[in-house]
Amino acid sequence: MPLVLSITTILAALSFAQTIRVDSNPSHVAKTFVPTEALGAGIDRINTSATDKLFSDAVMKQVLSAGWQTVSYRQNTELFIEAWHWNPQGTWSDPAGRGYFVGNPKPGDFIRHSFGYNLPHRGFTRNDGTDANGYSRITDGDEQTYWKSNPYLAKPFTGEDDSSYPQWVVVDLASHHDVDAIRISWGEPYARRYLVQYWTGEDPIKQPTAGAWVTFQGGEVTSGNGGKATLRLASAPMLVRYLRVWMTQSSNTCDDHGSADKRNCLGYAIREIYLGTMSADGKFYDLMRHTPDPDQTTTYCSSVDPWHEPQNVNEKRDQVGFDLFYTSGYTRGLPAVVPIALIYGTPEDSANQIAYLKTREYPISYVEMGEEPDGQYMLPEDYGTLYLQWATALHKVDPALKLGGPVFQGVNSDIQVWPDSQGRTSWTGRFIAYLKAHNRLKDLAFFSFEHYPLEPCKIQWSSLYDEPKLVSHILDVWRDDGVPPNVPLLITELNIAWNTGESFVDTFGALWLADFAGAFFTAGGDGLYYFHYLPMGLYNGCGNSPGTFGMFTMDSNYQTKQYTSQYFASQLITQEWAQPGNGTHKVFAATSDITDPAGHVLVTAYSLLRPDGQWALMLINKDQMNSHEVQIVFQNAGEATQHFSGPVDRITFGSEQYQWHPAPLPTGGSADPDGPPSRSKISAGAGTAYTLPKASITVLRGKTSD
Repeated sequence: MPLVLSITTILAALSFAQTIRVDSNPSHVAKTFVPTEALGAGIDRINTSATDKLFSDAVMKQVLSAGWQTVSYRQNTELFIEAWHWNPQGTWSDPAGRGYFVGNPKPGDFIRHSFGYNLPHRGFTRNDGTDANGYSRITDGDEQTYWKSNPYLAKPFTGEDDSSYPQWVVVDLASHHDVDAIRISWGEPYARRYLVQYWTGEDPIKQPTAGAWVTFQGGEVTSGNGGKATLRLASAPMLVRYLRVWMTQSSNTCDDHGSADKRNCLGYAIREIYLGTMSADGKFYDLMRHTPDPDQTTTYCSSVDPWHEPQNVNEKRDQVGFDLFYTSGYTRGLPAVVPIALIYGTPEDSANQIAYLKTREYPISYVEMGEEPDGQYMLPEDYGTLYLQWATALHKVDPALKLGGPVFQGVNSDIQVWPDSQGRTSWTGRFIAYLKAHNRLKDLAFFSFEHYPLEPCKIQWSSLYDEPKLVSHILDVWRDDGVPPNVPLLITELNIAWNTGESFVDTFGALWLADFAGAFFTAGGDGLYYFHYLPMGLYNGCGNSPGTFGMFTMDSNYQTKQYTSQYFASQLITQEWAQPGNGTHKVFAATSDITDPAGHVLVTAYSLLRPDGQWALMLINKDQMNSHEVQIVFQNAGEATQHFSGPVDRITFGSEQYQWHPAPLPTGGSADPDGPPSRSKISAGAGTAYTLPKASITVLRGKTSD
């Protein structure tokens, strides 16, 4: 009789087509992680009017119930080209109460709020963060204002010739125009050596390797004298859309702020640029639009001087004060990822920030250096020299600090930049090479980036099929670029896309989040931080489709109303799949043979061996029309196989437990039903088949036997 049962079981297993296979060989651990260190969420800049309400006990209790652990403090001021006063108490470099601000490292008044300050020497009409906020001083029509580059990119701070860190301005005429002349109204300091160039491709900002910069016939200046410099660029008008001024030697003369601070005398300053044609008798015909408004002729720049004044403050948006952040309860007392302002800051201010946190005994896991330099169109060598200047200053405060970055925007492929003298175009590759060349690779303790893989307005249900490959590919890209294997890879901000919509709040959002988390760790990722931890409420995203970056809907008083699908996915990841606490989890690869006729994998599987000795499988059924029955096989060393045996916990969340009903704002939609996940116990054996409902996440958790 036992022999008959054994044969029956074997035949059943062989005849069952849909199988999840876990490579449970102890020597094949794909990754290990600790939930309190690796399962995190991010807190970003919020409306100042919302701070007190979002940091109330009632809201915090709801947020913490999602189960995320460590927190990443998101630094938003640099996206908006602002200097950050992390401590409102501090000292201005100029006795007149302006210039470069350094926060007080000694604790004083409780820091509840902190604000950004718009930079008055800005050279961007827009970047990938500002959108339509603010304008460039290069085409604002006012020659009393000016763009000025960052003085920390000049020789007194870099220790290298200025030509090693060229500064630049790009003008975008929006379409091709006849151009044969330029007039540059220089400020102080001005460029002694510079080139005026045109672009041969379509877009040098978005497609930096699909074209080349070519110097105009009359576009090389080797001994500039500042003032209003008018150059005849070509003997006849040329069709041009993009133009670049490439500066390699400064006059080191001082700007309007005086010579008392050497930073006023470093870099380059331009009051206004005029571009067009010039007649034979020297009359200049300008074709640009000069206005202090985002509708001006667009300019981009390499860097911006962080000089500013008190009246530049932006009090509408709150970078939550560090004292409130750490004492509120959101961090759970765990070490947090904290940022410093590098792109528009000073080393002294950042060092004081860390000294303040150390004095308060606030735990720090990692320090992120700046925010999205790729979104500021910053060249990797410029970021590299600032990184090393800041690293030197910060390690004087605490040599054990774990510093890293660059905190890239969410991308799915390698970030490309204009080729250097060796033809290299990889941003990360050049950054790593820069650290190596300066014998400072040890200062990169982690590599961080954001993950927003899908393009808004183009999301289909089938987009769910792509996530495992997208996240594993980008991890491979960074390693191939030279990020050392011992340097952790952290995604410190993540969600479906960079603009919200209904996909964030319907079942799709939950399935995507669970699939991402499993795929990330299986591919070798070290830590993830869901975005956004605090409730943000529904607002119009793609195509005026209401959605939210977050786990809740809320009322006009910032109180939570309903859970969204990603709340339930968060709970399954942090409390059902992973075992809460600080135990080490082992990740093992799992494969599925469940596909549609086009070859898409319909069920993805992610396997953990938990500290309590249980195996936990997170299974995502991406088939929105059909349930699937699967068998599960654990493939141990050699030919040995195992299966779940005895009681198995089954937790499922999907379209049967949650349904989003969209509506225009102000309602924005609601969920009915709105959870909770279904729970049951299964008595498992070798022939057990597990039903995965359509459009669902299922966690199976139990012990195995031969």
